[in-house]
Amino acid sequence: MRLRCGRAAFSDAEAVVVEYLLGVQEGVRSVVACSRTGSILVLFEPEGREAILSAVGLLDRSYLEGESLPASQGGSESIGAITVKFFGTVFLRRLLPFVVRVVASVLRYIPFFLRGLRSLILSRKLDVSVLDAAAIGVSILYGDFGAAALIMSLLVFGELLEEWTKERSRKGLAAGLAMNVDHFWIEKDGAEIRIPAKELQLSDRLVLRAGTSIPVDGTIVRGEAMVNQSVMTGEPLAVHRFVGTTVYAGTVIEEGEIVVSVTAYDKDTRINRIVRMIDESESMKAEVQGKAERLADSIVPYSFLLAGLVYLFTRSVRKATSILLVDYSCAIKLSTPLAILSAMKEGAKRGIVIKGGRALEKISEADTVVFDKTGTLSVASPKVAEILPLGGYSREQVLRTAACIEEHFPHPIARAVVRRAEEEKLSHREEHSKVEYIVAHGIVSRIGDKRVIIGSSHFVLEDEAIPLREGEAEVINKLAQHYSLLYLAIGGGLAGIICIEDPLRPEAAAVIAGLRKAGIKNIVMLTGDAPKTAEHVAGMLGIEMFGARLLPEDKTEYVKKMRESGARVLMVGDGINDSPALSTADVGIAMKDGADIAREVSDVVLARGSLNGVLEARELSAKLMGRIYSNYCFIVAINSLLLGLGLTGFISPALSAVLHNASTIGASMRSMTPLSDERSEER
Repeated sequence: MRLRCGRAAFSDAEAVVVEYLLGVQEGVRSVVACSRTGSILVLFEPEGREAILSAVGLLDRSYLEGESLPASQGGSESIGAITVKFFGTVFLRRLLPFVVRVVASVLRYIPFFLRGLRSLILSRKLDVSVLDAAAIGVSILYGDFGAAALIMSLLVFGELLEEWTKERSRKGLAAGLAMNVDHFWIEKDGAEIRIPAKELQLSDRLVLRAGTSIPVDGTIVRGEAMVNQSVMTGEPLAVHRFVGTTVYAGTVIEEGEIVVSVTAYDKDTRINRIVRMIDESESMKAEVQGKAERLADSIVPYSFLLAGLVYLFTRSVRKATSILLVDYSCAIKLSTPLAILSAMKEGAKRGIVIKGGRALEKISEADTVVFDKTGTLSVASPKVAEILPLGGYSREQVLRTAACIEEHFPHPIARAVVRRAEEEKLSHREEHSKVEYIVAHGIVSRIGDKRVIIGSSHFVLEDEAIPLREGEAEVINKLAQHYSLLYLAIGGGLAGIICIEDPLRPEAAAVIAGLRKAGIKNIVMLTGDAPKTAEHVAGMLGIEMFGARLLPEDKTEYVKKMRESGARVLMVGDGINDSPALSTADVGIAMKDGADIAREVSDVVLARGSLNGVLEARELSAKLMGRIYSNYCFIVAINSLLLGLGLTGFISPALSAVLHNASTIGASMRSMTPLSDERSEER
């Protein structure tokens, strides 16, 4: 159920208290309280509904202010402190009188018994819970209360270790996803004031200036700006945004100043949504993890069968109990999800946000990578590629005049023109009168008695009605297939065209070569550009397969057909137009500055905005799978040895339990260590 308490109903600190107080109620599986929205999400068993509602009724302001979270909750204690406290309690319990210890053992056994009974009767499964209950029960029935107590203690400690590890990994993952913005400037009562990021509210009027990455979704209420929305549209050139239009998180103001009314800013809920997806969603669980859990449960009946046969032939309860106390399932079930969660945490540290174990496994299996071009293989940062003089002007005159006018304006195209003039050592000293800049259109000035205009085709050819001479339209159409065009008109005639291109990411070629070396058989580029542009870019990167002039549905169909042919496909993109293909691929990978919807539907987000993340994700997934399978080998070997020692009577049931749990903890602790030094194993 979702309970909506209203914004500012509780603080961040109180949200933790709310989660704890509701989490201890009967039947509650998990609780997530979000202070920003004032909502509480509770996952519970049907019989716990009334208890939850009653507990919620107690959570008024006076009650919350008088509560604090227990120190051990939430993974705040170190594993050393937890260990010392736990085994200190175990030791002190051994000093109690025998009768008290017997009663305590029976009482402690009840939850294990009920858990096993629930699996056996309600779920009709012979799983690990049944095995644990049987092993403890046999020890109690035959009066070995010391062994029973030790077994229960070790099982509880294993659960504590698992919870502590998961909590620590969740916190590390959340930290990797957190936004690095610590304050905002908002407009309030006619003045600009600075507020901490956590105090930002919906409908606040956020003041944003040139060079700012927009951190929210919102509507412009004052001002206008040129906003680079390449993450939304795939176009490298900025667009005009004005009062009443919407701006989106992740886009960048190249020039201008705007005041934005905030309509969406939910960093916390986004992080919580990803973490909950990792923690709870069965659909995001890696197939290898699901296989591990099914394998673990499938082994349990054979443990019972073997224990029964041992008792039948030896009539030794001690040896039969040793069999029940050693099984392969605990370590397999625990180490695999911990290895996956630790890999995801390590990915977050590297700037690779992975939304589940399934994605990690699929990345390791991929044999095909499909790239979008604009904003993915290219950097969406313009530069001058070619200059075409017209109307009797020279190439140098066109570039010098354009740079002379453009140097007054800091938008990317202007910087590209000025930079090219400087590279060619062309002096562009002031020869013109005062300039008039029209946002989103172009620039008007005068040189001597001639009117000079520079800007887009819409501004120069349509608004200013500059005519085209014979043959110029054909030339322009050819250039437009490869470049974005900047038009320069002098004295009422077209003087030249400056061709702007979107350069490739510097790491693109190396990443593609690295992917081939890592076992990727097919590398494909899909783009909406003209075929000649696509061919040129593909040739520069060494990509043999490419598609041009593709609409979003065409990209999706291409990916779908590749999957139907048996290929296992990774799709890398950044825009809204890539989103359908990202969701169709086996794994979708989105760039950090990509469209919101692209990041939402993808399985992986490259938070550092570099294509190197694709190669690192491949390497990380290969190392993870290698670790999981090496864990299997270790678990099978050590537990087979313990079974043999138990059968021959060399070790007692209590020692068998200790060594078995020690091996489980060992496999789990190894699963938690960084994968950096792990040898990559392609499968």
